[in-house]
Amino acid sequence: MRLETAATRLLHIDVPVVQAGMSWASSSPDLPIAVSEAGGLGVLAAGPMRIPDLREAILTIQRSTDRPFAVNLPLYRKGIDEAMELLLDLRPPVLIASQGGPQCYLTQFHDVGTTCLHVVASEEHALKAAESGVDGLVVVGGEAGGHPPASLVSTLVLVRAVVRAVPEIPIIASGGFVDGAGLAAALSLGAAAAQFGTRFLASDESAVHPNYKQAVLAAGIGDTRTVGRGLGMIRALTNTFTDRITKLEDSATDIEQRRTEFHASTLKHAAVDGDIVNGKVEAGQTAGLITALLPAADIVTSIVQEYQDATSQLPRVQ
Repeated sequence: MRLETAATRLLHIDVPVVQAGMSWASSSPDLPIAVSEAGGLGVLAAGPMRIPDLREAILTIQRSTDRPFAVNLPLYRKGIDEAMELLLDLRPPVLIASQGGPQCYLTQFHDVGTTCLHVVASEEHALKAAESGVDGLVVVGGEAGGHPPASLVSTLVLVRAVVRAVPEIPIIASGGFVDGAGLAAALSLGAAAAQFGTRFLASDESAVHPNYKQAVLAAGIGDTRTVGRGLGMIRALTNTFTDRITKLEDSATDIEQRRTEFHASTLKHAAVDGDIVNGKVEAGQTAGLITALLPAADIVTSIVQEYQDATSQLPRVQ
């Protein structure tokens, strides 16, 4: 299967399907390998990984596939300098950086031949990143799980605004995409690929606890909530944790008390320990559209097939 766009040409992949870098879910080699082998871009999530584990994971991917893959690196992570040194040494084909500005890494990675994508959640940040010389942008809209933009502007609007603002570089649209119809929608907005997070979270190769996967399968489209405004807002499945934080926010509780409660629960509690009641079960609104766990390769294949079906049914101008 091949579906060529500006993003597939930039990243040297077969189809414009990017698997999101998701802490714990893709912080091990299996999911990135499966997606890359299927023709998309698999992404290793470096955020929660210890340096020795990160090194071994990258080496495992390099030994297991000759297809391009990416490493997602949150620039605020603990030990960022050591992590960047490691990546410069191992030279992953693609770096997807988030939570910071590109000036601190761009020249170094370009010098070793790594393609650099930067994650943005506003038109303003997209313009700044493009001006700095990044090779492409991942634009995250309000439907996304994990860390959507604080404005909660929808992907439909935000991606279109960024495409109009920086038409010269490839845009990867993220937030609200689960199938081939979503890919068609992303490309129709002017994006060159779509990023799929929650869909790959609910895959066989995803490394999160089975309880987490089942919670995603059981969710409806209205079963996520954004909590933690001013504290690093997240979108997560509704549970005891989100109910508690929402109550504190609604009652205008002091921010320091909210901070304590917000950070008492973690993504690791849900993703690793399986506590889907009190942990942060981060997921996008597309959780309500997912009905089955599938191998990652099958997900890539089905997205492309559904894209073909969706576009073939569009009415033609007479």
